Amino acid sequence: MLILIVSCQEELLDIPRDENGNAILTEVSTTTTTGISTLDDEFTVNATVPNAKAGDVMTVECLQLQYYAEGGNDQLLPLAGTQKTVTVSNDKKVSVTYTRAQANLTKPGDYVTVTFAGDTDHAKQKVEMVYASKTTKPKVAGIEIDVARNEETAYFNITVAPKSGVYAGTLVAKRKNGKNDAWVDITGSPFSGTQPFLVPIAGTDFAAGKDTMYYSFKAQQGSYVDEIQTTIIVRDPYFFLKKTATVTLTGATTSGRNLLINAAVAEDNANAILALSAELQLKGGSAWLNAGNTIMFVPTTLAMYAANNSNDAIAAFEAGTPTATADPIAGEGVYIYKAVNGPNPQDVYYGMIKVTSVVPGVSVTFEYRIGNMYAHLAVVK
Repeated sequence: MLILIVSCQEELLDIPRDENGNAILTEVSTTTTTGISTLDDEFTVNATVPNAKAGDVMTVECLQLQYYAEGGNDQLLPLAGTQKTVTVSNDKKVSVTYTRAQANLTKPGDYVTVTFAGDTDHAKQKVEMVYASKTTKPKVAGIEIDVARNEETAYFNITVAPKSGVYAGTLVAKRKNGKNDAWVDITGSPFSGTQPFLVPIAGTDFAAGKDTMYYSFKAQQGSYVDEIQTTIIVRDPYFFLKKTATVTLTGATTSGRNLLINAAVAEDNANAILALSAELQLKGGSAWLNAGNTIMFVPTTLAMYAANNSNDAIAAFEAGTPTATADPIAGEGVYIYKAVNGPNPQDVYYGMIKVTSVVPGVSVTFEYRIGNMYAHLAVVK
């Protein structure tokens, strides 16, 4: 019997090798970009191409969504006039710059994909035009709020940041109290100087029966304009914050509550705005009251608490018969309170308390609303 033995050698793939014949493990290319905003004229894309060689020439071009007749849809296709060549540096880097006109970027959301193609490496980077400006919701003491129909002022915090550097221009701010109304300048416009630009908004800006205000914020750099718009719906005045707390008779440091920061304290602590008496009644803390402060209560309803309308609650308090203590198991267990914590108008805190559970002889747990003035937001935590 004849046995034929055939020896075969596995064919090796043609992979990059160094001068010693060792396989070169390739790395992945990376890219970064300066980006481009509506106030910028150009952008730059930088690429690191570790598998290329110094001196290699790479072809660069921009791809953009364009209608492709044969496919009948939009596809990423080379953008006419954008093809360039770049040379790989000794540190395996390449860079390319395009103007917004070359890249056909005209408005926020427009984008191109910049591609680098060489013999041994490639890279790509998406570049999208973005707004140079951005705004927060109206803020007070660094806290975003819903604007209420009152005389107090909150502020939009607006920043303008072109990709090309610090913005030194102004901000034109306008508003209109209805879609078909005329735009009017906001007091203080145009705004300049240190950013963020603080653009005021008050509930009294809104006409009676008109709840919606439209805002426009416009910045300009050279011939380029950046404009952002936002809409604010005003609401009835309300208590800004809602918290839960428990006061107990059994704990030496938990029989009182600092309502401003919702912290447990002793009944005789100087900051015990609310405390629990031996009869399990809610009252002011003894040391806090002795300092000349006061807290009074008027019973109300769960419906009033749920509605959270501070104007209605304050009016009900003033029309009621305030008492120095509140019985947590009387009525619906809901009270409007007025706490006077100092001599200034902003030291007067109206709010509401809703008792949620009572352990006889031990504790009272409640939910409370507090903060009826913007100024309170700098204090209440």
